[in-house]
Amino acid sequence: MVDEQKPEPKPMTLEAKLGLLTYKNDHQSHIKIMDPQVCLKCPNKPCVTGCPAGVYTWDQDKKKIIVAYENCIECGAARMLCPFYNIEWHPPRGGFGVSYKFG
Repeated sequence: MVDEQKPEPKPMTLEAKLGLLTYKNDHQSHIKIMDPQVCLKCPNKPCVTGCPAGVYTWDQDKKKIIVAYENCIECGAARMLCPFYNIEWHPPRGGFGVSYKFG
């Protein structure tokens, strides 16, 4: 009997991981950048690199943070990541937001 090696599984993309979650979209953001001008002073933009769900992206052309609140996994990291305390985050309204399937 020949021992066939299976190919290494490809790592899951962020989009695939987020696809394992169920969201009930409120169509109303629960996240707000309080003062967009403050983000211009932030050298590393830790919200962009530290959010595990990729909610925050830096738009170089518009010179602003884009917030994809519908991807939020409600971990609360954004409030801890911003060195200027410039992100207002509160839980989504009752019945809305993320619903975990596994774990």
